Amino acid sequence: MITEESEFANELARVARQWRTRLDARFRGLGLTQARWRTLIELSRNDSVTQRDLAGFLGVEGPTLVRILDGLAAKGLIERRECPDDRRAKRVSLTKAAEPVLEEIKTIADETRREILEGIAPDDLIVARQVLAAIAERLENS
Repeated sequence: MITEESEFANELARVARQWRTRLDARFRGLGLTQARWRTLIELSRNDSVTQRDLAGFLGVEGPTLVRILDGLAAKGLIERRECPDDRRAKRVSLTKAAEPVLEEIKTIADETRREILEGIAPDDLIVARQVLAAIAERLENS
């Protein structure tokens, strides 16, 4: 039996996948894979974080993150340093070279968001955001 809850869950997953796919196609021109642009965005929100924390934010395993960071370091976009209080841990930071790339990411993301949400009433977006925030809180607390 199809319920509103199952239909909502399916639509949510479909929209998230399609939105990410659209962004991925547009960021490809910057030479960034989805894993790399997501990492740069996360670092712009949480600069100088440990690799372990960054892996948690991104929802990836440590070895996967190491490969992503190796690629970003090779492009000169990030740097890794030992933590002063724990030499086994590494802190990851953006470099100056990442600034123009992040600006381009922001421009592309803003344009894409405007295109996707064009014509949707602001009040509808407010309700949708409130529903998604409630779901996110429930998931985080369970």
